[in-house]
Amino acid sequence: MAPDPWLSQYDAACQLAQEVAERIQERSRHRRNGESSAKLNVIIRSSLQNLKEKIDQLKDSLLRAVSTHQITQLEGDRRQNLVDDLLTRQKQLQASYKNEGTEPDVIRSSLMAGGVKRGVTNPWLLEESEETRGLGFDDIRQQQRRIIEEQDAGLDALSSIISRQKQMGQEIGNELDEQNEIIDDLTNLVENTDSKLRTQTRHVKMVDRKSTSCGLPVFA
Repeated sequence: MAPDPWLSQYDAACQLAQEVAERIQERSRHRRNGESSAKLNVIIRSSLQNLKEKIDQLKDSLLRAVSTHQITQLEGDRRQNLVDDLLTRQKQLQASYKNEGTEPDVIRSSLMAGGVKRGVTNPWLLEESEETRGLGFDDIRQQQRRIIEEQDAGLDALSSIISRQKQMGQEIGNELDEQNEIIDDLTNLVENTDSKLRTQTRHVKMVDRKSTSCGLPVFA
C-alpha cells in the first residue's frame, strides 16, 4: 500500500520539531560558553515559522480529506488529535525559544528520552499516557505509525467485507430478477392457456347445441 501523503507530511513536521528542540539546546550551550547565538536565533526563528506553516498545511489537508470523504470521520478525529498534539509541541518550543532561562539539557533529555531531569516536568509529554511513558520521540512516532498502519489494515479489511456483501447483494438481486422473469413467463403461459381453453369450451358448446338441434323430431 502506497504511503499516505498526509502521514508523510506529519512525519516531516515531527522531524522539524525535533530539530528545533536540538537547535534551542545548542543555542543555550553557546550562551553558557560565552559564544554568540545570533545565527542560531535566526535559524530557530525561521524553523519555528516553517513548523507553523507545516501544521497549517496539515490542518487544511485534513479538512479537505474529511469534507470530501477521502477518510472516515473516525480516522479524521484521530488525525486531528495528532495535529493538536503537534501544535502543542510547537507552542512549547516557541515558549522555550523565548524563555532565556529554560534549561537546554531538560529539553534535550525530555525530547529524546521522555524523562525528567532536576525535577522539571517533560514539556513534550504533558498528560502522558502509560503507553508512551518512558519512550523517546522517535519511539512515540514509530508507535503512532504502527497504530495508523493497524487501523489502515482494519479499514481495508472492513472495506473488503463491505465489497463482498455488496457483490452478494447484487447477485441476489440478479437471481430475483431472473425468478421474476420466470414467474412472468409462467403467468403469460397460464393466461394464454386459459384463453385457449375458454375458446375451445365455447366451440364445444356451440357444436353440442347444433347437434342437439339436428336430432329434434319434426311434427306435421
